[in-house]
Amino acid sequence: MNYKSLLAIVCGVLITSNAFAQANILNAKSPDEIGVRTEEQKALDNDKPLEYGYVDDRDIMFAKMTWEKVILDERVNFPLYYPVDTNNIGSNRRSLYDVLTKAIVDGEIETVYNDSYFTGKRTQKELADITTKIDTLDIGYDQFNAEGRVDAEYITTRQISSFDISAYLIKGLWYFDKRQGELKYRLLGIAPAAPDVNFIDSDDEANKEPNPLFWIFYPDARNVLHEAKSFNSKNSAIPFSFDHILNARRFNSVITREENVYGDRKVEEYIPENALMQLLESDRIKDKIRNFELDMWSY
Repeated sequence: MNYKSLLAIVCGVLITSNAFAQANILNAKSPDEIGVRTEEQKALDNDKPLEYGYVDDRDIMFAKMTWEKVILDERVNFPLYYPVDTNNIGSNRRSLYDVLTKAIVDGEIETVYNDSYFTGKRTQKELADITTKIDTLDIGYDQFNAEGRVDAEYITTRQISSFDISAYLIKGLWYFDKRQGELKYRLLGIAPAAPDVNFIDSDDEANKEPNPLFWIFYPDARNVLHEAKSFNSKNSAIPFSFDHILNARRFNSVITREENVYGDRKVEEYIPENALMQLLESDRIKDKIRNFELDMWSY
Protein backbone atom coordinates (compact mmCIF):
# COMPACT_ATOMS: atom_id res chain seq x y z
CA MET A 1 0.00 0.00 0.00
CA ASN A 2 1.53 3.37 -1.00
CA TYR A 3 1.54 6.48 1.18
CA LYS A 4 -1.19 8.21 -0.80
CA SER A 5 -3.61 5.35 -0.22
CA LEU A 6 -2.74 5.22 3.48
CA LEU A 7 -3.25 8.98 3.82
CA ALA A 8 -6.65 8.75 2.09
CA ILE A 9 -7.79 5.98 4.45
CA VAL A 10 -6.66 7.91 7.56
CA CYS A 11 -8.42 11.07 6.40
CA GLY A 12 -11.56 9.09 5.66
CA VAL A 13 -11.57 7.55 9.13
CA LEU A 14 -11.06 10.93 10.79
CA ILE A 15 -13.85 12.56 8.80
CA THR A 16 -16.16 9.65 9.51
CA SER A 17 -15.34 9.80 13.22
CA ASN A 18 -16.13 13.50 13.36
CA ALA A 19 -19.37 12.96 11.51
CA PHE A 20 -20.58 10.10 13.72
CA ALA A 21 -19.43 11.31 17.15
CA GLN A 22 -21.71 13.35 19.37
CA ALA A 23 -21.15 16.75 17.79
CA ASN A 24 -19.53 19.63 19.64
CA ILE A 25 -19.43 17.87 23.02
CA LEU A 26 -15.90 19.10 23.87
CA ASN A 27 -16.42 22.66 22.61
CA ALA A 28 -19.90 23.30 23.99
CA LYS A 29 -20.27 26.28 26.35
CA SER A 30 -23.64 25.02 27.62
CA PRO A 31 -25.58 21.71 27.48
CA ASP A 32 -27.83 23.20 24.77
CA GLU A 33 -24.89 23.31 22.38
CA ILE A 34 -24.10 19.60 22.69
CA GLY A 35 -25.03 17.71 19.53
CA VAL A 36 -25.55 20.89 17.49
CA ARG A 37 -23.35 21.20 14.42
CA THR A 38 -22.69 24.49 12.71
CA GLU A 39 -23.56 25.04 9.06
CA GLU A 40 -19.85 24.95 8.24
CA GLN A 41 -19.50 21.54 9.88
CA LYS A 42 -22.51 20.21 8.01
CA ALA A 43 -21.13 21.44 4.70
CA LEU A 44 -17.72 19.93 5.44
CA ASP A 45 -19.10 16.56 6.53
CA ASN A 46 -21.36 16.14 3.48
CA ASP A 47 -22.77 13.17 5.37
CA LYS A 48 -25.24 11.23 3.23
CA PRO A 49 -26.20 7.56 2.96
CA LEU A 50 -24.14 5.60 0.47
CA GLU A 51 -26.14 5.44 -2.73
CA TYR A 52 -27.06 2.09 -4.21
CA GLY A 53 -25.46 1.35 -7.54
CA TYR A 54 -27.62 0.79 -10.58
CA VAL A 55 -28.20 -2.88 -11.34
CA ASP A 56 -29.50 -3.79 -14.77
CA ASP A 57 -31.99 -6.66 -14.88
CA ARG A 58 -29.81 -8.38 -17.48
CA ASP A 59 -26.92 -8.49 -15.00
CA ILE A 60 -28.92 -10.52 -12.47
CA MET A 61 -28.10 -14.18 -13.09
CA PHE A 62 -29.82 -15.51 -9.96
CA ALA A 63 -32.29 -13.97 -7.49
CA LYS A 64 -34.27 -15.15 -4.48
CA MET A 65 -36.65 -13.06 -2.37
CA THR A 66 -36.64 -13.86 1.34
CA TRP A 67 -38.54 -12.75 4.42
CA GLU A 68 -36.71 -12.81 7.76
CA LYS A 69 -37.44 -12.25 11.43
CA VAL A 70 -34.94 -10.33 13.58
CA ILE A 71 -35.69 -11.37 17.16
CA LEU A 72 -34.75 -8.60 19.59
CA ASP A 73 -34.16 -10.94 22.55
CA GLU A 74 -30.79 -11.84 21.03
CA ARG A 75 -27.85 -9.82 22.30
CA VAL A 76 -26.46 -9.11 18.84
CA ASN A 77 -29.77 -7.39 17.97
CA PHE A 78 -29.86 -5.15 21.06
CA PRO A 79 -28.71 -2.02 19.12
CA LEU A 80 -32.04 -2.14 17.26
CA TYR A 81 -34.04 -2.42 20.49
CA TYR A 82 -32.49 -0.10 23.07
CA PRO A 83 -32.99 2.41 24.58
CA VAL A 84 -36.60 1.71 25.59
CA ASP A 85 -36.69 4.28 28.43
CA THR A 86 -35.87 7.76 27.16
CA ASN A 87 -36.68 9.74 30.32
CA ASN A 88 -33.09 9.82 31.54
CA ILE A 89 -31.12 9.72 28.30
CA GLY A 90 -30.07 12.27 25.69
CA SER A 91 -32.20 13.04 22.66
CA ASN A 92 -29.44 11.80 20.35
CA ARG A 93 -30.11 8.16 21.33
CA ARG A 94 -33.38 6.52 20.33
CA SER A 95 -34.47 3.00 19.46
CA LEU A 96 -35.18 2.06 15.86
CA TYR A 97 -38.93 1.98 16.54
CA ASP A 98 -38.90 5.51 17.99
CA VAL A 99 -36.91 6.74 15.00
CA LEU A 100 -39.39 5.23 12.53
CA THR A 101 -42.55 6.39 14.30
CA LYS A 102 -41.21 9.93 14.76
CA ALA A 103 -40.30 10.11 11.07
CA ILE A 104 -43.81 8.97 10.14
CA VAL A 105 -45.44 11.59 12.39
CA ASP A 106 -43.12 14.34 11.12
CA GLY A 107 -43.78 13.39 7.49
CA GLU A 108 -40.19 12.39 6.74
CA ILE A 109 -41.53 8.94 5.83
CA GLU A 110 -44.67 9.75 3.87
CA THR A 111 -46.05 6.30 3.10
CA VAL A 112 -46.39 3.12 5.15
CA TYR A 113 -48.00 -0.08 3.96
CA ASN A 114 -50.08 -2.89 5.42
CA ASP A 115 -48.22 -5.79 3.77
CA SER A 116 -44.77 -6.73 2.54
CA TYR A 117 -45.83 -6.42 -1.10
CA PHE A 118 -46.54 -2.69 -0.61
CA THR A 119 -50.00 -2.97 -2.17
CA GLY A 120 -52.13 -1.20 0.45
CA LYS A 121 -51.31 1.95 2.38
CA ARG A 122 -51.97 2.47 6.07
CA THR A 123 -53.57 5.72 7.20
CA GLN A 124 -52.72 7.59 10.39
CA LYS A 125 -56.03 6.44 11.87
CA GLU A 126 -55.23 2.81 11.13
CA LEU A 127 -51.83 3.21 12.76
CA ALA A 128 -53.46 4.70 15.85
CA ASP A 129 -56.00 1.86 16.02
CA ILE A 130 -53.40 -0.93 15.91
CA THR A 131 -50.99 0.71 18.35
CA THR A 132 -53.43 2.06 20.96
CA LYS A 133 -55.90 0.37 23.30
CA ILE A 134 -58.47 2.38 25.26
CA ASP A 135 -60.14 0.44 28.07
CA THR A 136 -62.44 1.15 31.01
CA LEU A 137 -61.80 -0.10 34.54
CA ASP A 138 -64.44 -2.16 36.35
CA ILE A 139 -65.19 0.77 38.61
CA GLY A 140 -65.85 2.82 35.49
CA TYR A 141 -68.48 0.33 34.33
CA ASP A 142 -70.09 0.51 37.76
CA GLN A 143 -70.17 4.29 37.53
CA PHE A 144 -71.66 4.14 34.04
CA ASN A 145 -74.41 1.78 35.18
CA ALA A 146 -75.22 4.02 38.14
CA GLU A 147 -74.73 7.51 36.67
CA GLY A 148 -74.61 7.03 32.90
CA ARG A 149 -71.13 8.52 32.65
CA VAL A 150 -67.50 7.54 33.21
CA ASP A 151 -64.85 9.80 34.71
CA ALA A 152 -61.62 10.15 32.77
CA GLU A 153 -59.64 8.67 35.66
CA TYR A 154 -61.35 5.33 35.09
CA ILE A 155 -60.38 5.16 31.42
CA THR A 156 -56.95 3.71 30.66
CA THR A 157 -54.91 4.12 27.50
CA ARG A 158 -52.26 1.57 26.56
CA GLN A 159 -50.00 2.39 23.63
CA ILE A 160 -47.38 0.22 21.99
CA SER A 161 -43.92 1.61 22.67
CA SER A 162 -40.40 0.53 21.79
CA PHE A 163 -40.43 -1.64 24.93
CA ASP A 164 -43.16 -3.82 23.36
CA ILE A 165 -41.41 -4.38 20.01
CA SER A 166 -40.18 -7.96 20.10
CA ALA A 167 -38.98 -8.39 16.51
CA TYR A 168 -38.46 -6.78 13.14
CA LEU A 169 -39.58 -8.38 9.93
CA ILE A 170 -37.47 -7.64 6.88
CA LYS A 171 -37.86 -8.41 3.22
CA GLY A 172 -34.96 -8.43 0.82
CA LEU A 173 -33.56 -9.81 -2.42
CA TRP A 174 -30.48 -11.97 -2.71
CA TYR A 175 -29.06 -11.74 -6.22
CA PHE A 176 -25.94 -12.73 -8.13
CA ASP A 177 -24.50 -9.85 -10.12
CA LYS A 178 -22.75 -11.46 -13.06
CA ARG A 179 -21.06 -8.19 -14.00
CA GLN A 180 -19.25 -8.02 -10.65
CA GLY A 181 -19.28 -11.76 -10.08
CA GLU A 182 -20.61 -11.78 -6.53
CA LEU A 183 -23.70 -12.52 -4.47
CA LYS A 184 -25.33 -9.41 -3.02
CA TYR A 185 -28.29 -8.49 -0.84
CA ARG A 186 -30.68 -5.56 -1.17
CA LEU A 187 -33.04 -4.72 1.69
CA LEU A 188 -36.47 -3.77 0.38
CA GLY A 189 -38.82 -3.55 3.35
CA ILE A 190 -38.86 -3.45 7.14
CA ALA A 191 -41.66 -3.78 9.68
CA PRO A 192 -41.65 -3.49 13.50
CA ALA A 193 -43.57 -6.36 15.08
CA ALA A 194 -45.34 -6.53 18.44
CA PRO A 195 -48.14 -8.53 20.07
CA ASP A 196 -51.72 -7.48 19.41
CA VAL A 197 -52.34 -4.32 21.44
CA ASN A 198 -55.62 -5.73 22.75
CA PHE A 199 -53.81 -8.67 24.39
CA ILE A 200 -50.38 -7.15 24.88
CA ASP A 201 -50.41 -7.51 28.68
CA SER A 202 -51.80 -11.04 28.61
CA ASP A 203 -49.82 -13.86 30.24
CA ASP A 204 -50.92 -16.32 27.56
CA GLU A 205 -47.95 -17.17 25.34
CA ALA A 206 -50.29 -17.58 22.36
CA ASN A 207 -51.06 -13.85 22.53
CA LYS A 208 -47.41 -12.81 22.45
CA GLU A 209 -46.79 -13.71 18.81
CA PRO A 210 -45.37 -10.56 17.13
CA ASN A 211 -47.43 -9.12 14.27
CA PRO A 212 -46.18 -6.46 11.84
CA LEU A 213 -47.56 -3.03 12.72
CA PHE A 214 -46.72 -1.49 9.35
CA TRP A 215 -44.32 -2.01 6.47
CA ILE A 216 -41.92 0.63 5.18
CA PHE A 217 -40.35 0.57 1.74
CA TYR A 218 -36.75 0.70 2.88
CA PRO A 219 -35.35 3.20 0.32
CA ASP A 220 -37.92 5.72 1.63
CA ALA A 221 -36.39 5.51 5.11
CA ARG A 222 -32.68 5.53 4.31
CA ASN A 223 -32.09 9.24 4.92
CA VAL A 224 -33.86 9.07 8.27
CA LEU A 225 -32.02 5.94 9.36
CA HIS A 226 -28.69 7.36 8.25
CA GLU A 227 -29.13 10.39 10.51
CA ALA A 228 -30.19 8.25 13.49
CA LYS A 229 -27.30 6.63 15.32
CA SER A 230 -27.23 3.44 17.35
CA PHE A 231 -24.94 2.86 20.32
CA ASN A 232 -21.57 1.27 19.65
CA SER A 233 -20.53 -0.62 22.78
CA LYS A 234 -16.91 -0.83 21.63
CA ASN A 235 -16.42 2.85 20.82
CA SER A 236 -19.04 5.44 21.74
CA ALA A 237 -17.21 8.08 19.67
CA ILE A 238 -18.17 6.25 16.48
CA PRO A 239 -21.78 5.06 16.69
CA PHE A 240 -23.30 3.11 13.82
CA SER A 241 -26.21 4.49 11.88
CA PHE A 242 -29.26 2.26 11.62
CA ASP A 243 -28.87 2.35 7.85
CA HIS A 244 -25.37 0.92 8.20
CA ILE A 245 -26.47 -1.80 10.62
CA LEU A 246 -29.27 -2.97 8.35
CA ASN A 247 -27.44 -2.72 5.03
CA ALA A 248 -24.32 -4.38 6.44
CA ARG A 249 -26.52 -7.07 8.04
CA ARG A 250 -25.03 -6.56 11.50
CA PHE A 251 -27.83 -8.58 13.05
CA ASN A 252 -28.98 -12.16 13.41
CA SER A 253 -32.17 -13.33 11.73
CA VAL A 254 -34.20 -16.38 10.83
CA ILE A 255 -35.68 -16.86 7.37
CA THR A 256 -39.44 -17.29 7.75
CA ARG A 257 -40.23 -17.79 4.06
CA GLU A 258 -38.89 -17.56 0.54
CA GLU A 259 -40.69 -16.85 -2.69
CA ASN A 260 -42.08 -20.13 -3.98
CA VAL A 261 -44.68 -21.67 -6.24
CA TYR A 262 -47.08 -22.17 -3.32
CA GLY A 263 -47.92 -18.47 -3.03
CA ASP A 264 -44.84 -17.62 -0.97
CA ARG A 265 -46.06 -19.76 1.90
CA LYS A 266 -44.27 -19.51 5.24
CA VAL A 267 -42.00 -22.18 6.65
CA GLU A 268 -44.37 -22.70 9.58
CA GLU A 269 -47.17 -23.52 7.14
CA TYR A 270 -45.49 -26.62 5.75
CA ILE A 271 -43.52 -27.48 8.91
CA PRO A 272 -46.07 -26.82 11.66
CA GLU A 273 -45.51 -27.07 15.42
CA ASN A 274 -41.85 -28.05 15.20
CA ALA A 275 -39.53 -25.16 16.03
CA LEU A 276 -36.35 -27.21 15.55
CA MET A 277 -37.28 -28.37 12.06
CA GLN A 278 -38.31 -24.81 11.16
CA LEU A 279 -34.85 -23.56 12.14
CA LEU A 280 -33.23 -26.32 10.11
CA GLU A 281 -35.38 -25.37 7.13
CA SER A 282 -34.30 -21.75 7.53
CA ASP A 283 -30.66 -22.86 7.49
CA ARG A 284 -31.34 -25.00 4.42
CA ILE A 285 -32.67 -21.96 2.54
CA LYS A 286 -29.62 -19.92 3.59
CA ASP A 287 -27.27 -22.67 2.44
CA LYS A 288 -29.08 -22.98 -0.89
CA ILE A 289 -28.59 -19.27 -1.58
CA ARG A 290 -24.97 -19.23 -0.39
CA ASN A 291 -24.05 -22.37 -2.28
CA PHE A 292 -25.12 -20.82 -5.58
CA GLU A 293 -22.24 -18.36 -5.37
CA LEU A 294 -19.80 -21.09 -4.27
CA ASP A 295 -20.86 -23.32 -7.12
CA MET A 296 -20.18 -20.53 -9.61
CA TRP A 297 -16.47 -20.91 -8.94
CA SER A 298 -16.33 -24.73 -9.01
CA TYR A 299 -14.39 -26.12 -11.90
